[in-house]
Amino acid sequence: MAAPPQHPAHDDLRRRWAAAAPAPGTERYADDLLARWAEPQRRYHTTDHLVAVLDRVDELARYAEDPDLVRLAAWFHDAVYLPERSTNEDRSARLAERALPELGFDEARTAEVARLVRLTVTHDPADGDRNGEVLCDADLAVLAAAPERYAAYAAAVREEYAFVPDDAFREGRAAVLRHLLGLPCLFRTPHGRREWEERARQNLTTELKLLETGM
Repeated sequence: MAAPPQHPAHDDLRRRWAAAAPAPGTERYADDLLARWAEPQRRYHTTDHLVAVLDRVDELARYAEDPDLVRLAAWFHDAVYLPERSTNEDRSARLAERALPELGFDEARTAEVARLVRLTVTHDPADGDRNGEVLCDADLAVLAAAPERYAAYAAAVREEYAFVPDDAFREGRAAVLRHLLGLPCLFRTPHGRREWEERARQNLTTELKLLETGM
């Protein structure tokens, strides 16, 4: 069986991984992670999402305490992903806890990456958690996409949950959107609040109205 074609950003992503995790044999870990991000069950949580989150981390890097640890957390944050499971973040964090010591990362840095990965369950960093604010804002930045791209994101999420009946999906997705819209702020970094907050709320409101119309 022929191997699937490489993502156009594959080589650049390997370079970006090596910059964040410079260690002998680091390429093997990059290839393992890239294979995970390319798994066939993914529709939104794909290599494109990884690229987008890494790009946003770069954009927000000045707000982070340790941007490279945030970049590593971005690599791992959906490395384990099965839509029907609720344990993906914890499994992804445990993958980081196994891999990073093998690359020479000490206990404190490994623990910080794992903590950040687990934080993507709630996207609710504590006040002053600069690394957490950057990762969560980067992960949620798609909410502020242009309307066409946001619609594509919403459609891809629906595809990942194709096993869920329409009525149940609409109800569950609407609950998620209402929760997000009820938060005092979606984004925690100054850039996120200034550049993304208003547009994200417009997108969420539009999607919620469409869901409620279809209910």
